Amino acid sequence: MAFVGRANIDITVRIPQRPVPGRTTFASSPATTTPGGKSLNQAMAARRAGARTSLISTAGDDQWGTFLHQALIDAAVDVSHFHLLPTTPTGIAIIEVTPDGENYIVLARPPATELTAAHVRTALHQLPAPIVITQLDLQPDAVHAVLDHHRASTLIGNLVPHPTLGTNALGALDLFVSNETEAATILGHHHTDPSVAAQELRKLGPRAAVVTAGARGAAYSSPDHTALVPAPHIDAINTTGAGDTFLGTLTAELARRTPLPHAIAQSVATATTHVSTTRRGQ
Repeated sequence: MAFVGRANIDITVRIPQRPVPGRTTFASSPATTTPGGKSLNQAMAARRAGARTSLISTAGDDQWGTFLHQALIDAAVDVSHFHLLPTTPTGIAIIEVTPDGENYIVLARPPATELTAAHVRTALHQLPAPIVITQLDLQPDAVHAVLDHHRASTLIGNLVPHPTLGTNALGALDLFVSNETEAATILGHHHTDPSVAAQELRKLGPRAAVVTAGARGAAYSSPDHTALVPAPHIDAINTTGAGDTFLGTLTAELARRTPLPHAIAQSVATATTHVSTTRRGQ
């Protein structure tokens, strides 16, 4: 399977509370530096779940880009279409994690590292990927390249579509996956019941839709059924990357032809374990 989207460095700090204006908050532990970015995280999660994965992405040809490249190789993710761009810095995300496990993220993303349509077309023509997973908030020409040139039997979209694409991009998808906040942005209002949100998202065109709902689990709506798959109760340590772990695991399960409800249940369980065991952004 092929993941189309972004890769960056995550610099994570654990803090006792969020800073207030004019005051300094001291981290409760040293900062950590790890591979990050939605598509990189998802590709690694799918690989951990046993799937063969490729990442179509870019980073700068600097120490951080080299770090990401090696991390992907170490994780056995195919890097034949992960390009390091000369004279371009790698994107960096600053992640603050509070004691309740919530994360607050600021991403410094150099425009020069955004995927181009040409890069996407070339990669998809050369990769025999049965499942393609794309970030819909990429530049419109890159998203159109995915929609027009993929040869996958299953196309999965993630995140709020780029403003110039709007909800039209959802109609080309076999599956759309978002969290509750993203779903509310797309629908224009928040639903307290994520199952209703999933149902409304499906009406926008995708064959099926999934809405992750944090500690409550994940809801889905397909032509056959709409339901909430609950998550077990845990004490969250760090929610960073939980959604990516969910989606990466979900794609691996779907590649094994696991029915969607069972694939979601396994993905919820894996993401819950991630939230309860991930420390210091690792």
